[in-house]
Amino acid sequence: MNTLKRVALGTQGLEVPSEGLGCMGMTGGINGMSVYGEADETESLATLHRALELGVTMLDTADLYGPMLNERLVAKVLAGQRDKFTVATKFGFEVDDQEQWTGGYNGRPEYVRKSIERSLRNLGTDYVDLYYLHRLDPATPIEDTVGAMSR
Repeated sequence: MNTLKRVALGTQGLEVPSEGLGCMGMTGGINGMSVYGEADETESLATLHRALELGVTMLDTADLYGPMLNERLVAKVLAGQRDKFTVATKFGFEVDDQEQWTGGYNGRPEYVRKSIERSLRNLGTDYVDLYYLHRLDPATPIEDTVGAMSR
């Protein structure tokens, strides 16, 4: 297995690989709209496993991708080996309870909490290494969004 250079991210002690794998295209699209063409779960899982073999251990996903399907796909690779990966996921595009993008953005503190709890369930883990805002919500002060993220 190759080992990629790791770099410090922020001041909290998190070190991340210098390269990662964006997983968006592995589950098709958003609300039935294909972004990169048809996805094949078997091929996607094989790609994720091969990435690990090659030392690519940072996986980037988001609740929007699928919606939710991408995080659930990543969960299948994390199962039983969570400690081998650095997991990044995002929120900010508003995904409703029917798992559809509403077409809007949401950075309200209560949505931040709902989103991280949902992502943790989808990913089958009790933590993510990097959680970040996919898009700013123009109706919510960034201080409110970031304040909720810090909790």
